[in-house]
Amino acid sequence: MLKITAALMTFLLVWPAWSQSTAASSKVSQAKSKTSAVKAGSKSKAAEVPRREPDTPMGLEELAIAERVHKGQLPCELGASVRLEADTSQPGYFYLHGKGFRYRMHPVATSTGAIRLEDRKAGAVWLQLANKSMLMDQNKGRRLADECANAEQVAFAENMKTNPPPSLIDTTGMGR
Repeated sequence: MLKITAALMTFLLVWPAWSQSTAASSKVSQAKSKTSAVKAGSKSKAAEVPRREPDTPMGLEELAIAERVHKGQLPCELGASVRLEADTSQPGYFYLHGKGFRYRMHPVATSTGAIRLEDRKAGAVWLQLANKSMLMDQNKGRRLADECANAEQVAFAENMKTNPPPSLIDTTGMGR
């Protein structure tokens, strides 16, 4: 009985890996056959049409975030500018254009309330705060555009200068 149980356990542990390797090898052979067909001069539909990544399904929270995104031409620091426009074919998605880049972005919920748009494939993140927006490259760990703002954000930033928000580190009343 112990030998049967051990054999059954071994089979159950090995079987998923075996089935995955069989599926992977069949995918490789399919890809090789498509490649050889293209090399032979015959054009298949799979070779002609580039595959687009499937869109991330939008929930109600993401669609609500998308409604608050500032769109249009946004001037940034150092004379740069970006253009953010809604994707008319897919609600909740946006195109962000600038000098040397174009990203297709979608909203991501945050715990801070900041509006965050991402292009996961490219590693680009657009953060929209009340007083400015910025574009970051997560792969390289740097900002591509900063201090981008529409008229509403500029007005909020000016208001912050005359009415600054309370300090995050308030030391009053702590015996100092």
